[in-house]
Amino acid sequence: MKDYGLENRKYVIGGVATTIVIIYIIRLFTLQIMSDDYKKNADSNAFLKKIEFPSRGIITDRNGKLMVYNQPAYDIMVVMKEAKGKIDTLELCNTLGITREEFDTRMATIKDRSKNPGYSPYTQQLFMNQLSERTFNILNEKMFRFPGFYVQRRSIRQYEYPYAAHILGDVAEVSPADIEEDDYYQPGDYIGKLGVERQYEKQLRGEKGIQILLRDAHGRIQGSYQNHSLDRRPVPGKNLTLGIDLKLQALGERLMEGKIGSIVAIEPSTGEVLCMVSSPTYDPRLMVGRSRSKNHRELSRNAWKPLLNRSIMGQYPPGSTFKTTQGLTFMSEGIISPATPFGCSRGFYFRGLHVGCHGHASPLSLVPALSTSCNAFFCWGLYYMIGNRSKYGSVQNAMNTWRDYMVSMGFGYKLGIDLPGEKRGLIPNAEFYDNAYRGSWNGLTIISISIGQGEVNATPLQIANLGATIANRGYYYVPHVVKKVQGEPLDTTYTSRHYTKANHKAYEYVVQGMRSSVLGGTCRGLAHYDFEACGKTGTAQNRGHDHSVFMGFAPMNDPKIAIAVYVENGGWGADYGVPIGGLMMEQYIHGKLSEASEKKADEFQHRRISYGSADR
Repeated sequence: MKDYGLENRKYVIGGVATTIVIIYIIRLFTLQIMSDDYKKNADSNAFLKKIEFPSRGIITDRNGKLMVYNQPAYDIMVVMKEAKGKIDTLELCNTLGITREEFDTRMATIKDRSKNPGYSPYTQQLFMNQLSERTFNILNEKMFRFPGFYVQRRSIRQYEYPYAAHILGDVAEVSPADIEEDDYYQPGDYIGKLGVERQYEKQLRGEKGIQILLRDAHGRIQGSYQNHSLDRRPVPGKNLTLGIDLKLQALGERLMEGKIGSIVAIEPSTGEVLCMVSSPTYDPRLMVGRSRSKNHRELSRNAWKPLLNRSIMGQYPPGSTFKTTQGLTFMSEGIISPATPFGCSRGFYFRGLHVGCHGHASPLSLVPALSTSCNAFFCWGLYYMIGNRSKYGSVQNAMNTWRDYMVSMGFGYKLGIDLPGEKRGLIPNAEFYDNAYRGSWNGLTIISISIGQGEVNATPLQIANLGATIANRGYYYVPHVVKKVQGEPLDTTYTSRHYTKANHKAYEYVVQGMRSSVLGGTCRGLAHYDFEACGKTGTAQNRGHDHSVFMGFAPMNDPKIAIAVYVENGGWGADYGVPIGGLMMEQYIHGKLSEASEKKADEFQHRRISYGSADR
């Protein structure tokens, strides 16, 4: 009897087998005729994929002066699979000027995946970077003796002048963290580490290219693959134009020699930073080449912290420059009018509390109070504001209203400058004092904040921005060091106005007070200039000698520059802050110093402040 089940099973098995054969035929046709993917993989051992690095964008100052450019350099790359046991090691070491031990250490480090997470024996790995052109020329003649080793051309940064190190930053080899964060980078690549080089890394670095070369069975280069059709040319990085005026920057660094502190100048109409001096500083050219690590180590161990950008990281009491914010707040809130007088008997005396002041006319209103920098006037203003329960209901509400004014003027939070590492300073609020005094406090408890002391801290950048805000009569642009990025608009963060809570009328009176200070007050050292300067001194109390502070702008009715000068342990604001600020204003407005001013600049350049030997 015929078994139909067995007969049917035969057809099923045959059908399955036929289907599998058809599928394989189709797949083989696709792989061999329709696609060359597998062919490329099969041929990959015959290829050398050579990375071509883009030239990094150059950096110029606002007037087109070249500050940062590129110079050719040569790296030695190795493909471990090709180099194993085939090279004249002694000759290579002699050519490169290294010992056999150094050679073995470098090779071991390359293969250590904990130090080189991107390691593959089939791809190029960095063996030695930044060869001189002389060494490269000698090596190039002998490359046939070192199979697996290749020369890769790239560029390294060069800094044209010994200025603006904290602004420019530097470039160094990527860390494992950099590689993990961005797959653009491979071991041996370079990345901006500080300053503009770091902040604008993606614009400056460009895009890598690749060149695919064909090798014979002995690994010798035979030419391009597929007539360069698969190559990709590198895209150069974008050039940057800074807002920095190089001559102004150079003068600022010269004036701050032998001193600790900062100078920050801003163009009020744009927010562009015209100069940013942090002292002590260092020559950015120390951070180039194979000696970078050694120099960086020495600078980082220096007790005076030259790597610290005090302009955006230093947090100081703003001293009497802060009185301008108090006048703006009290007047805008109706605590005072322009004519409101407060008495001063060499200071503020009330209920056993005394805040001292120097001798001057009394009583006095807002404009002369700013002109003479009267402590008592602003202490009374804060006392009446914090204690005004009919207006605010509680000291906490009054305090937070005060805080909101300060924040609107750019204090207490990062301004958002286009540099890494900015600090926020400190503006206390009601919760801060509730925690500090267990809810039992009043205007007298916190009176010192009215004169820029106590818990208030600010960066020199924030103080300079205050000058720019007053110059603009009530608004500022977020300060920024980059004026223009090639081929793209500036981020709107830096082109939008930020208005404060204070009213325009209050600003006009504060400007009058700052101008009066120049004509006959604490800033009268600026009165001889042929432009109308406005200023406010500060003498910030310190555990040692007081800090000398100045904040101002010029000209009064067409402001071109706003500036803050902060000299640690410099004494009165008029001792260092005012004369340095005046010289900087003159340099920017006129493009040079007069003969008399040049002599004064030379004097301040060589004037040193003794800070002792204690670590700072």
